[in-house]
Amino acid sequence: MSLLDKFQAMAQLQAELDELGVTPFGAVTEKILSATEGIVNGHKVILAGTNNYLGLTFDPECIAAAKQAVEEQGTGTTGSRMANGTFAEHVKLEQELAAYFKRERAIVFSTGYAATMGMGSTLAGPGDVIVLDADSHASIYDGVRLGGAEVIRFRHNDVADLDKRLRRLGDRVSNTLIIVEGIYSMLGDQAPLADIAEVKRKHGGMLLVDEAHSLGMLGEHGRGVAEAAGVENDVDFIVGTFSKSLGAIGGYCVSNHPELEAIRFSIRSYIFTASPSPSVIASTRVALRLMQERPELRERLWANAHRLYNGLKQLGFRVSPQVSPVVAVTIEDRKQAIAWWNELMHRGAYVNLVIPPASPTTNSLLRCSVSAAHSSEQIDKIIDGFAALQSHAAASAD
Repeated sequence: MSLLDKFQAMAQLQAELDELGVTPFGAVTEKILSATEGIVNGHKVILAGTNNYLGLTFDPECIAAAKQAVEEQGTGTTGSRMANGTFAEHVKLEQELAAYFKRERAIVFSTGYAATMGMGSTLAGPGDVIVLDADSHASIYDGVRLGGAEVIRFRHNDVADLDKRLRRLGDRVSNTLIIVEGIYSMLGDQAPLADIAEVKRKHGGMLLVDEAHSLGMLGEHGRGVAEAAGVENDVDFIVGTFSKSLGAIGGYCVSNHPELEAIRFSIRSYIFTASPSPSVIASTRVALRLMQERPELRERLWANAHRLYNGLKQLGFRVSPQVSPVVAVTIEDRKQAIAWWNELMHRGAYVNLVIPPASPTTNSLLRCSVSAAHSSEQIDKIIDGFAALQSHAAASAD
């Protein structure tokens, strides 16, 4: 058996896609026209799969701050936070994040992946236990595998199953970290966080919530599912990313635990990677401020989410279990999903194609992510594209 044999399944999938003449993975965005439009694989499309939830990637204030930072501080830090990579602006962003979340402490990471993986791999180690939702993001799984703790999965969003698994741990629950997400990235469903917090209070342990896809969306101040559920005091660590609602790249962790400063210098994904570039930090700081100053962005986001969700549901598509800015259509046949993704592209809508094992089930997904920057007309055009898929399928069946 060759070292490379394990990649044959992926090679066969790539060959299958080549024969069909489609490139759903790593589709090339040749030009960005706005926060909601671009040219992808030669097609002018509405960008409906970018996670640009608040549409801030082209905000003039964010762009101006990034430009000024490049001119004054250069293109990169060329070092880790522990070496030469801590600039005054990194510290200011950490202070602003802590204040926004009403927490005592914050850490800024170079990517959201580094934040989630780093906290997962560092908080719990040999002799400890991690109990996590089975549908957790790959970065969470990667982190907990590195840490060496015992990993126990509970059924997705099943509070009774979580309760049972924590009860079985007995005294070990004091050394247990519970990990869930606020909004799950593939189907857009929310964690029942109020019930999860109640189970945590009942048994003990610590709770980490990944608010990557819920920051800026939920709660009076947009802090996410924990705020919306009224259980922020029950959450020990919140992690997330700048690459969704804040329109940049990077990650964070906030907490009230004083040990977070000691944890900071134990996280390998923090201490052994270059810190975020000055332009990224500058635009993120502005985006964080704008997110708080412009609640109308959140209102437009949810109006668009309801418009797309209801439109696709009325057409008879099998959509996500609840309304959110992530609207996914489930398709059982993989070849049909690939063909429909390609046809949507030709009809002017770029969405995400998700096939197993990336999808949470054995089915494939056409995953849309809505933005506050989308117009009603753009949402309707996406719906029209899906309607055309049905008409084409019906005509082919006749």
